[in-house]
Amino acid sequence: MNLVLIAGDGIGPETMRAVEAVLQALSSRFGLQLNPIHGSAGRESLLRHGITVTSELLAKVREADGLVLGPMATYEFRDESKGEINPSKFFRKQLDLFANIRPARTYPGAPARVGAFDLVVVRENTEGFYADRNVESGGSEMLITPDVVVSLRRITRHCCERIARAAFELAVTRRNRLTLVHKANVLKLGDGMFLDACRAAARAYPSVQVDEVIVDAMMAHLVREPQRFDVIVTTNMFGDILSDLTAELSGSLGLGGSLNAGAQHAMGQAAHGSAPDIAGRDIANPLSLILSAGMLLRWHGRRRGAQAFLDAAACLDKVVADAIAAGEATRDIGGTFGTHAAGQAVVHRIQRAPLSEAAIPRAP
Repeated sequence: MNLVLIAGDGIGPETMRAVEAVLQALSSRFGLQLNPIHGSAGRESLLRHGITVTSELLAKVREADGLVLGPMATYEFRDESKGEINPSKFFRKQLDLFANIRPARTYPGAPARVGAFDLVVVRENTEGFYADRNVESGGSEMLITPDVVVSLRRITRHCCERIARAAFELAVTRRNRLTLVHKANVLKLGDGMFLDACRAAARAYPSVQVDEVIVDAMMAHLVREPQRFDVIVTTNMFGDILSDLTAELSGSLGLGGSLNAGAQHAMGQAAHGSAPDIAGRDIANPLSLILSAGMLLRWHGRRRGAQAFLDAAACLDKVVADAIAAGEATRDIGGTFGTHAAGQAVVHRIQRAPLSEAAIPRAP
């Protein structure tokens, strides 16, 4: 498996070093023959090439089997005419990574704010209220007068149908429960189309129990009782907000794995930002990026029918949970380790994991 690794900005390089060590351990333990291919994007690429993502890097990613993208200083990249392209948005758009899959679960040993839970937010990733992906060129926000802005949202049946299918396919691998989150009481046409597509998709998955919740009520339900939910599917902006909320409820954004998946390509990506204020201090939590890399291995294994990759992903889930329970984690989740030591703790557990016990199926 050829994997492009892009370290990113801020805490990206130190968390990516932990990821690469973990991937090497999994490759050796499970015979994955992982081939890391290093790429540059973000600030480093902007300084070197005058653009945050080069066409050569895109070609390299297209030819590879997957991409692990470290956190980027996206807030600083504001003017695309000056080469300041948001790398995350760029790859999502260029590779048509329409499904953002964000698990959130609690771990014994980590601080839990609302009790134990295990759920997944499935977020449409290519349209919605995001002004940078709604029109062919430019953005979909308009300055009507100096004091009036109009922002357009694009919703298409095609995108609704494929995110619905992705959510149902995930639900049948878990607990056969799917919650549709929307604002169709106000956004009657757009969210109405989303609900229609989801209801139509449900006919092909009779085993899945489906319910529908308005997004503002969903926020209250998640804070009060996240245990009620398993797989949640929603439109782009609602999913962006819900997935950050559920990650924090689980204990920390540093525990939030994230996979951006399409029909042909996928990108593992940490749920958090580049955190420049703590960069280089060996205190950043590497687990979000580690778990995201594990999700990428699972996606590849399912797509290729390669059991070794599924076994490796299941092993990684288990050893991460065991490391957290043993306090072998960073301080933000109750441990005492630095970034490097937390990554090495996962590596050592992979190296000691009995293969017969490692192959425990888990989704996503």
